[in-house]
Amino acid sequence: MEQVGKRSAARLDAILRHLSPRVGAAPAPTSVPASAQVSAVTEPGRFCYTLDNDVLTTEQRQFYEDNGYLLIKKLVSDEDIERFRKEFMRICRREVNPPGAMIMKDESLRSQYGQSEKVVNKVQDFQEDEELFRYCTLPEVLKYVECFTGPNIMAMHTMLINKLPDSDKQTFLHPMHQDLHYFPFRPAARIVCSWTAMERADQNNGCLVVQPGTHKMPLKPHGYPKQGAGNKLFHGLLDEDEKIPRVHLVMEKGDTVFFHPLLIHGSGINKTTGFRKSISCHFASSECYYIDVKNTTQEHLEKELAEMVRKKYNMTSAELRDIWSIRARLVQGERINL
Repeated sequence: MEQVGKRSAARLDAILRHLSPRVGAAPAPTSVPASAQVSAVTEPGRFCYTLDNDVLTTEQRQFYEDNGYLLIKKLVSDEDIERFRKEFMRICRREVNPPGAMIMKDESLRSQYGQSEKVVNKVQDFQEDEELFRYCTLPEVLKYVECFTGPNIMAMHTMLINKLPDSDKQTFLHPMHQDLHYFPFRPAARIVCSWTAMERADQNNGCLVVQPGTHKMPLKPHGYPKQGAGNKLFHGLLDEDEKIPRVHLVMEKGDTVFFHPLLIHGSGINKTTGFRKSISCHFASSECYYIDVKNTTQEHLEKELAEMVRKKYNMTSAELRDIWSIRARLVQGERINL
């Protein structure tokens, strides 16, 4: 028991040092190393979740291996974030209407605020909006993505979230979930999310919450939560293990976290009067392959999503893989399977 306690303490110390260089006994690894500062790490069999590269240090690869996420400070510039924010505001005001994008709103606020930032809480699937899609092509982002996916990279799923001020109804709480629940492609180890804070994110305005190490667990059954508003497609774990520790990822503007699609995560409500914006993309190796989700825990999701697509686009039929193949867009290398 004493050895287990020491291992747990060491792991917690590693997480705290990763999140804040001032915490912990030993200095944290450099967040954004220049490629000239580190050499390629070739240790066959040691790392399952990252590929050999000259970007990540051994410490960073080990942290992701153990915890399923990696936080890089100030990766995206203030200038780029301001451009993304302005494009979001243009979408809110209906000055642009990106083809295929889903503009999600709190309809109860529309009569009070009209079509504005105070109503729109998410722009999803912005792959046809060239300004927002620039995020998915930023060299500083892709150099990290390649460490997880390899050189042939597809942008599979894009979101700009504007977490609105919430109430006791917890309308904009996103329950704990695994992103792989939504994806009909594998292997999971060649998929990664890049999530960038567009302003400070903390426990007051609903920052990301992760359960370190849960990326090593299998995909669990998901559904609509028993509590909360149950927003469309905001699925959560049907059986949460409350004993698994949670870490709140406090992030500053431009900070970017890369995380595994099986990592259990979510976000709380925004208890402030302002907004909490983030921009993200799920990337995958184009060498990934589609799977049939029938008779799996993902089958009910396929039925729900296919019904939404049929209504939106007046289609007679749609399968989950068809929906994703339409969304997918090559950002680097060669398009192979996806």
